[in-house]
Amino acid sequence: MTRKLVPVTGMSCSNCEQTVESALGRLDSVTRVEADHEDNTVEIVVDDDVEDRDIRETIESAGYDVPA
Repeated sequence: MTRKLVPVTGMSCSNCEQTVESALGRLDSVTRVEADHEDNTVEIVVDDDVEDRDIRETIESAGYDVPA
């Protein structure tokens, strides 16, 4: 298991957090997701086989940005 803290921009409320959490929760091997719009972060716990690219693409497909 790996814990990742991902910066996310564009979240402004708890509904935004839920949208990101729901999207990431659909990825295989995700065991925990917690978004925080005030800190502009998402903490995710995943198996080691989940690629950062997949996390980024999932967040972006939900309508939010992951700064480089």
